[in-house]
Amino acid sequence: MENRPLIGILVSNKNNRKRVLELYQRYDRLNLRLVAFTPADINWENQRINGTSLIKGIWKQSSFAFPDVVYNRSFNKKTITIQRLESAIGPNKCFNKINFFNKWDLYNLLKQSELNPYIPETFLYDQASVSELLEKYHVVYVKPIYGFKGKSVYRVDKTIHGDVRISLHSLAPRFICRQHESYQKKLDELLVTENYMVQQGIFIRQLNRRYFDIRVLVQKDISGEWTVSTLACRVAYEHYFNTSMCEFIYDAAEIIPILLSQDKTDEFVQSLHQVSIAAAQVAETQIGSLGELSVDFAIDEQGKLWIIELNGKPQKSIYKDIKSVKQKNLVYSRPLEYAYYLSHTSASTRDSSQAE
Repeated sequence: MENRPLIGILVSNKNNRKRVLELYQRYDRLNLRLVAFTPADINWENQRINGTSLIKGIWKQSSFAFPDVVYNRSFNKKTITIQRLESAIGPNKCFNKINFFNKWDLYNLLKQSELNPYIPETFLYDQASVSELLEKYHVVYVKPIYGFKGKSVYRVDKTIHGDVRISLHSLAPRFICRQHESYQKKLDELLVTENYMVQQGIFIRQLNRRYFDIRVLVQKDISGEWTVSTLACRVAYEHYFNTSMCEFIYDAAEIIPILLSQDKTDEFVQSLHQVSIAAAQVAETQIGSLGELSVDFAIDEQGKLWIIELNGKPQKSIYKDIKSVKQKNLVYSRPLEYAYYLSHTSASTRDSSQAE
């Protein structure tokens, strides 16, 4: 029994241990030993963790040696804990070490890659950049560099009369700045707490007059290779632009044929797969060992595909409403497959395969 790999799932706080562990254990087909733990559960001096396990339906709190592999599901800008763990258990034995992505760094990385045509024009936020993009595109989005779930993303648009409207989540404006009023001053007042970037507004193709995006979940499999696990469409509430606050979630296989002719559907899906995997590979060159991420796409009115953003800790609860059982399984089983792969692979083997 002790020869089975011990896979640790690092979570943010103790209240998440049972919930997260139960989800992943349900889809474990590799007979792994799984334990959930928090940074506070680590005894650095003795190199042990006080972790939660589920054995034959019984919850146990026990002391374990450091895991063979650690899967980081703790969402935190600070990486000191996961770095110390990797130093203790070996290089590349922790994956998704960084999962709270710096969107500005990623933008620059993607912009300099082969994925440049899929990336909206973006600048660090300042008054000049907002003015330039607003004049050029008439709509811009101002978003935090460390954003998630669409929080604090502002939509700024300029009307034909010269008024500037500032919206949050919904299309209904929170503020309307007339021509003689400074919209830039209002934005500066709103954006005092974080660093922001400003992005070209895309005139998104709508589904039944609703905004939607396509979220592609990319995960590494038991061979350590990037693969697409799910394609989902998130449909926003009526009159909302924030698809993170979605009313409906569909398997993209249901929606794409509605948007495109049959002869274009296969090519479009293939593009989603190829671009998503390429984005994951590019991101990994900067961020380090990753096992999963999601790529959010928008389609504009001309049918062009745009990468909106990458997410390092994909929200998995959104998949519960999708009927496909296979997709739900993969969402949770693939990280365990990759952890199994890492537990049986030496650092030198992984380094050489990544260099190829």
